[in-house]
Amino acid sequence: MLHHISLAVSDIGGSDAFYSAALVALGYVRVWAGYGVPGGGDQFAIKQRGGPVRVPGSGFHIAFAADDREAVMRFHAAALAHGGQDNGLPGLRAQYGEGYFAGFVIDPDGYWVEAVIVEC
Repeated sequence: MLHHISLAVSDIGGSDAFYSAALVALGYVRVWAGYGVPGGGDQFAIKQRGGPVRVPGSGFHIAFAADDREAVMRFHAAALAHGGQDNGLPGLRAQYGEGYFAGFVIDPDGYWVEAVIVEC
């Protein structure tokens, strides 16, 4: 349904380091102005904005698809190692559905970010 999404960030270098590390753990690559699947266009971009960034409230988050549980765990570890904050360790989340395995972080600007695989 979505073609792409972009987020305003306050420090493009720090955000690039964070997302490059976290998203490579999920198999995504740097593409033009953002990130996407190898051989495809960018589907997620970060954009430098002057002044403070206003992050949406806690109801807003971005969830990236993972290929397996190990990718979710790599995403979480890489995000924490590159300026992210833990917002939920990788694990099963039965409240979201059977086989829902996710890890949650908060990026350097305060955006809530998730990596998830739903195992059927």
